[in-house]
Amino acid sequence: MWRRLRSALRWLRGSPAALLLGGGGRLPAAMERAVVRCVPSEAKLSLQFVLPDGSARHMQRDQAEPLGRALARIATNAAKGHGKAAKKSKKARAEGGPAGEAAAEAPAVRLFSRDGEAVAEEVPNAAAWQDGAVLQIGEARYRVERNPPALTELQLPRSLLAGFPVCPKVSAEFAAPQHCLFRWYRERRPGADGEAAAGEDGPGWVEAAAAERVFTPSNALVGLRLKLRCTPGDGAQRYGPPREVESSGPVEAGPGACTFDSRHLYTRKVCGEGSIRAVSYNILADTYAQTEFSRTVLYPYCAPYALELDYRQNLLKKELAGYSADLICLQEVDKSVFVDSLAPALDAFGLEGLFKIKEKQHEGLATFYRRDKFSLLSQHDIAFSEALLSDPLHKDLCDKLAKYPLVKEKVLQRSSVLQVSVLQSATDPSRKICVANTHLYWHPKGGNIRLIQIAVALSHIKHVACDLYPSIPVIFCGDFNSTPSSGTYSFINTGGISEDHEDWVSSGEEERCNMPLSHPFKLLSACGEPAYTNYVGGFHGCLDYIFIDKNALEVEQVIPLPSHEEVTTHQALPSVSHPSDHIALICDLKWK
Repeated sequence: MWRRLRSALRWLRGSPAALLLGGGGRLPAAMERAVVRCVPSEAKLSLQFVLPDGSARHMQRDQAEPLGRALARIATNAAKGHGKAAKKSKKARAEGGPAGEAAAEAPAVRLFSRDGEAVAEEVPNAAAWQDGAVLQIGEARYRVERNPPALTELQLPRSLLAGFPVCPKVSAEFAAPQHCLFRWYRERRPGADGEAAAGEDGPGWVEAAAAERVFTPSNALVGLRLKLRCTPGDGAQRYGPPREVESSGPVEAGPGACTFDSRHLYTRKVCGEGSIRAVSYNILADTYAQTEFSRTVLYPYCAPYALELDYRQNLLKKELAGYSADLICLQEVDKSVFVDSLAPALDAFGLEGLFKIKEKQHEGLATFYRRDKFSLLSQHDIAFSEALLSDPLHKDLCDKLAKYPLVKEKVLQRSSVLQVSVLQSATDPSRKICVANTHLYWHPKGGNIRLIQIAVALSHIKHVACDLYPSIPVIFCGDFNSTPSSGTYSFINTGGISEDHEDWVSSGEEERCNMPLSHPFKLLSACGEPAYTNYVGGFHGCLDYIFIDKNALEVEQVIPLPSHEEVTTHQALPSVSHPSDHIALICDLKWK
């Protein structure tokens, strides 16, 4: 805490520590700093500077207040500081020490614009305190830095594994993580590293890596803690005060070979222009993995530590980063995992994330897209139950469902959602794409519920991809909880389902509902029909799909799934070498 305060104070005073900032030292050495934070959405601005007597001042002033009042307050503060110094001087004189000046007159305080003109005292604070202005307090001069880059959060993951990327969570104001400077250090090994030397940071740390945002510790660092120093930057050669964070524990040994290692051989590079690598993956929410039922009934074969969130996140981040994907659709994403882990990690690999939480749940859907390939045009997320009741788009279906009150009630009780994002190609603005992501009702006897949910989904996607953005292609990913023999899969694949399909009676005669359904799309399962995408102790089957618009897109390659031997090395999934009970689907698509 005190180290951070001292660091900020040195930065305010323009000390040689600014050399670390790689640009923070561009101000004249003789000029102190006055740091102004002024945000339009807030009523007050803040002003920080260090008086000539060495005391730091942090003031809050109304943005609409005339500058003259703020300057008068600064003068009063400066006089108080001088008065305190005089008292100390008097005490020192009484004790036989050197005497100083006893006067405490308020110094002249003025603000000059960047071009040297005095700023009129009636100008509002918000307009007066501009970047590059000069504040003069008596003989002291301060260069105004308005909204300089600042870190608001810097965190390291709790679990660090050798061979797995460490992705810090970096939140900043007036800065962006991609413009920040990073330095990684490792703990000095007791008795092995000798005395501190060049490239070392204090008595206990040795520089460990090049200045990269993501650091992958080697096996040589097992047993040692890590430290990160981050200096915020805004991309315009402005840098703020650095902050440091140390890992809470040491680097631990990794699990060795993982199920996704061989898949990464196919995905080392990002697809070329005109191609899209898509991933769909149910990553197993922590809210389900950490229950007693999961540990003892669902996954009794999985080592308890391998079900812990921190461990699984290490595997998951390495797996997803290694796919070099352009689109990633995830299901069962805990909100905290998205915010604190996946979004910061994948951001470091060039992916922007969107999140849609399920109703009354702690988990939901996440869609990531590669920033240098796509920009987000619009989002059209829905909750199935709410859309069915309130959107006129689904009135016909809702009217049909009214004849089956038991089924309707079950549909409305479900928390399932649909995430729909419209993306535009960064290189060819005429190319737009509708990316949909969902996780349908899970119950083995819920085929009729899933048919209703998918009907709502496809009607909504039609509205987006045909009405709002005429004729844009669709990529529809998700955990559909439906095998290739199910009514849901058949409906998506063929464009229709008859009223006498057996899935309408999946929950028994009392919950029978019979209705023909259709949709206009020509959809194809890009990864075909694998033997399984979900493999647990009591079940294995194909439940996950990437459906594509076959009129506009074609499959370039499907990344092979792990071999049966890899999947069953530890009996089933999840395991110490695989973070979920599902397997990611990955394919490279090409515009026709």
